[in-house]
Amino acid sequence: MFLGASPKLFGFAKQLRLHETEAEKLLWSRLSCKRLGVKFRRQHPIHSYVADFYCHSHKLVVEVDGPIHDSVEKKLYDATRTSCFNEFKIRVVRFTNDQILNDIETALENIKKALKER
Repeated sequence: MFLGASPKLFGFAKQLRLHETEAEKLLWSRLSCKRLGVKFRRQHPIHSYVADFYCHSHKLVVEVDGPIHDSVEKKLYDATRTSCFNEFKIRVVRFTNDQILNDIETALENIKKALKER
């Protein structure tokens, strides 16, 4: 299992793939099939969390956050997730749903920059 991710977490990730947000669908359409020159996985378990998108070769997580992530509790949870990923030398870039839906090209440019920073 990937960095200690449990089989149960892999099952949960599969369910998440079946219920993507519009922003996640749009971003996946631009990341899948190595469209940026590297392989991304969607809803990929890492340790005890599921990353929205993960590029293993560059150790990069891309998160797409909806309005629920604006709450204090979710911000703390997201910070904990990011810290966990960072412990495994995995970098995290975050975008809001609106950023993806309204300006996907800028988001993709930022992802490309993050891939180069490895």
